[in-house]
Amino acid sequence: MQDVTDLPFMRLIARYGGPDLYVTEYFRVTPDSKLDATILKSITQNDTGIPVIAQMIGQDIPALIRTAKALEQYPIAGIDLNLGCPAPVVCRKDAGGGLLRQPERVNEILKVLRETIQGRFTVKCRVGFTDKAEFPRLLEVFQNHAIDGLTVHGRTVKDAYKTAVHPECVALAVQTMPCPVIANGNVVDVPTGVAYLRHTQAAGLMLGRGAIRHPWLFDHLRAHWEGREVTPRTGRDMMDYIQNLYDMTAAFHPHYETNSHVQKMKRYMVYITTGIADGQFEYRIRRVSTEPEFFAACHEYLDNDLPLPVRPPETSSVFCGFAELK
Repeated sequence: MQDVTDLPFMRLIARYGGPDLYVTEYFRVTPDSKLDATILKSITQNDTGIPVIAQMIGQDIPALIRTAKALEQYPIAGIDLNLGCPAPVVCRKDAGGGLLRQPERVNEILKVLRETIQGRFTVKCRVGFTDKAEFPRLLEVFQNHAIDGLTVHGRTVKDAYKTAVHPECVALAVQTMPCPVIANGNVVDVPTGVAYLRHTQAAGLMLGRGAIRHPWLFDHLRAHWEGREVTPRTGRDMMDYIQNLYDMTAAFHPHYETNSHVQKMKRYMVYITTGIADGQFEYRIRRVSTEPEFFAACHEYLDNDLPLPVRPPETSSVFCGFAELK
């Protein structure tokens, strides 16, 4: 997740169990682009012991070839092409999810990248740009190339994050593709993760926003499969997580300034606050602008032993449609 799942976040989430594999923020690829030095640190300074895949986004073929070759000089577990980002500024440039409008262009890009990339090459996509009926044609394109994995976010680009996912599309990819398929989107707790896998038979899950909200989610999923009990988490546990996140991300930036850092923290807090204190915590955090205000709000709503809500409210504006995964 751009400007969110950076190196300090990777280091922190590893303390809570962490994933089996990381994917970097995306390297923007244009005719005159260079490797982003900050994102590159997620590879060169990744001391978590968890492998990391480098993610690219763009549509200029010579630049993609150049960037892929440059990335393979670093200790990466593979290269991923982003065909899923729904941000309008990205799609207007026919990159990310915007490329799904041009299956033949995707076919051309995948061909040259598969010929270029010596190691693992994976793709992340959505199930179409406007309609999930576009997905079978996209799968035909993906089958033309020996990609090593496909991650499917089960919504269209137009859906953004405002609808339920379409697990039947992920299931179709599992049935169609010769490579492992990973299910992505709307996993907010163990039941939604388990249901997504049951409905799709996917090889695994990719977690993003749900893991920011509840960093114990990776461990809880493993505990479910291993038959382990987990400790219910409380407000104070969340307070510790926020404090660690604040400190680690602040230390990462050489030009740290408290008020600007509070604004960066809001990128995480929009997910973390969801469902705590009936929206009052979220309301307060959205309006703070200074470090004292930020921590005063956190202490007011989290300095307690009350259990954290297991999942967001179904009326959440950030997590939508997850209740349909059952």
